[in-house]
Amino acid sequence: MTTTESPTSTSTPTTTPTTAVNLPSPYGSCPFDPPPAYAAAAREGAVTRAVLPDGTAAWLVTGYDEVRAVLADPRFSADARTPGFPFLSPGQRELATAKPSFIRMDDPEHARLRRMVTKDFLVKRIEELRPGIQDIVDRAADRMTEGRTSADLVADFALPIPSLVICMMLGVPYEDHDLFQSLSRTLLDNNSTRQQAEEAHARLMGYLAELAERKRRHPEDDILSRLAARDDLTPQETASLGFLLLVTGHESTANMTAISVLALLRHPDQTARLRADPGLIRGAVEELLRHLTIIHLGLGRAATEPVTLAGVTIPAGAGVICMLSTANREEHLFTTANGTAPTALDLTRDARRHVAFGYGTHQCLGQTLARVELQIILTTLLHRLPTLRLAVPPAQLTYNENNIAYGLRALPVAW
Repeated sequence: MTTTESPTSTSTPTTTPTTAVNLPSPYGSCPFDPPPAYAAAAREGAVTRAVLPDGTAAWLVTGYDEVRAVLADPRFSADARTPGFPFLSPGQRELATAKPSFIRMDDPEHARLRRMVTKDFLVKRIEELRPGIQDIVDRAADRMTEGRTSADLVADFALPIPSLVICMMLGVPYEDHDLFQSLSRTLLDNNSTRQQAEEAHARLMGYLAELAERKRRHPEDDILSRLAARDDLTPQETASLGFLLLVTGHESTANMTAISVLALLRHPDQTARLRADPGLIRGAVEELLRHLTIIHLGLGRAATEPVTLAGVTIPAGAGVICMLSTANREEHLFTTANGTAPTALDLTRDARRHVAFGYGTHQCLGQTLARVELQIILTTLLHRLPTLRLAVPPAQLTYNENNIAYGLRALPVAW
């Protein structure tokens, strides 16, 4: 949705877009596409004006090169406490500013805290976890299919798997998953009020602080135990790191799993090709990440000094929203040799340059884990359930459109 009323700014851009996009914008008819207003803005220019829900002016960055430029430029702050940082809801503001995790900090503090957990997410370490993840997926498939011919793929499969994996890595008792999943949903939902977000944040941080203290006294072989034993981390920082890994480690992968399965079910010809050649799975996962780009609401930054981008001068103190979804549909980068457009799903496309995990120093720490989980999950499903199909008409499916990570509320399937 667009409006002809342009937001004001403290300086005049070198080019003047004619419309301003209201954020967040409504979805269109295709559940795999970002809101049409963002694609329309991208056609108008790589940098256009936008309006946040509270009426604040901001800038929408939709071009691939421009998104990467912003995310790699230290003049655009990732710190949510920076003046002008854009928020789409009071709950999002609370989550980002109350006690920010390192993804909402700039270097050098961001780098200091990120280094504390980097080794646990290196490619070599995650590859070593493949057998354990495969076992978790196999057990989840056993539970979902035992004595049944239908299920909700979200509740019975997509959500338990990444929850079990991140609990295993962090050292969080899985029997507490109902608690942290419920609190995570509140924190990631843009419809949550400030009070709801504050209460959910306080409860989850309190839970993790108490668990970290138990780990400090009785350490085990897990991330939280190692963090709790460090002398250079405060108890608050330990809980904050655990909070970030726990929330992001299950919610986004669960959403990506369910909507990937839906996309495959809606493209049976490509699914058949993937089932016939499991060796395509790595490239297929990259294409699904690119095509679906579940961070539909974009990544926020704030300009700390004037920056000219694609001929537009963004003033100091202005908020910027980087649209990963439109960047991942850049025609000159992602159109295939045989002419398949970026708006289409093509599991044979070379999609490795996508920015679904962001870009620059804040690029998603858990991207290797997410890739491995998706590779194992999709391969297992295609092998074990060759007759997997939707159990309801597609029009009856509902989506988490206000969640930071876009996904399905439920996915009824049968086999």
